[in-house]
Amino acid sequence: MSVKVAFIGLGVMGYPMAGHLQKAGHQVTVYNRTTSKAEKWAEEYAGNFAVTPKDAATDCDFVFMCVGNDDDLRSVVYGESGVLAGVKPGAVIIDHTTTSAKVAREIAQEAKKLKVEFLDAPVSGGQAGAENGVLTVMVGGDESTFAKAQPIMAAFARFSQLIGEVGAGQLCKMVNQICIAGVVQGLAEGLHFAKKAGLDGEKVIETIAKGAAGSWQMENRYKTMLAGEYDFGFAVDWMRKDLGIALDESRSNGANLALTALVDQYYADVQALGGNRFDTSSLLARLDAIHDKSK
Repeated sequence: MSVKVAFIGLGVMGYPMAGHLQKAGHQVTVYNRTTSKAEKWAEEYAGNFAVTPKDAATDCDFVFMCVGNDDDLRSVVYGESGVLAGVKPGAVIIDHTTTSAKVAREIAQEAKKLKVEFLDAPVSGGQAGAENGVLTVMVGGDESTFAKAQPIMAAFARFSQLIGEVGAGQLCKMVNQICIAGVVQGLAEGLHFAKKAGLDGEKVIETIAKGAAGSWQMENRYKTMLAGEYDFGFAVDWMRKDLGIALDESRSNGANLALTALVDQYYADVQALGGNRFDTSSLLARLDAIHDKSK
């Protein structure tokens, strides 16, 4: 089934995600704040581009969004040139941005006034997952809306799950980031300990990855971590944004996120080292810097 689709936001995730939709046979029109990037995408994928979110969304059956944060999302949704100014009744807006649950609920309410359906649908899998079309999507919204959207999202998603009502997708993404933060810190400390103990890090990981300590982070990041290379994934700046959202939510719901708060501060230390654009595995760089300073 071919449908008319808009995709708003062509960052490292959105650019390939929109490409997969076009390759799946859908009629895709993209919008990006930097128009030259939208033009490049349209040329590469033989699709269309628009100069405003409104123009991109006009007459579309589905409007996908993947931007930076709550403020970025509001800037493309509201106003005379925003998505809601162009989207037609009966259309479905699917937001893949990682945001607060609050803004997801807010936009869903505004969309409902226009008889437009809304799903908050943050993703996991990183840039590689987007490029390879194997993302995991965690979704908040109505079951009937999810049923409409799931076959379209399948162009770039290996797995998608309806978690609950609007906002639940964002809450699930918070859980995802909380778990990653703790796992990466544990891996960083393990590798740091192995170095200090004079062990061969490669042999250690090859051994323990086959047991209960194994994880995606271990399998995919240990080699670059041992090499001191941190340009292979989700940036520290974005991780701190996501952890900040989770910590804010915890203050509302009473959850105790002591480890998450600690790791968030460790990432602040990485930023202070100039590692804003390092990937999340760079927690090891912090430990190495502390070690070097103590010499």
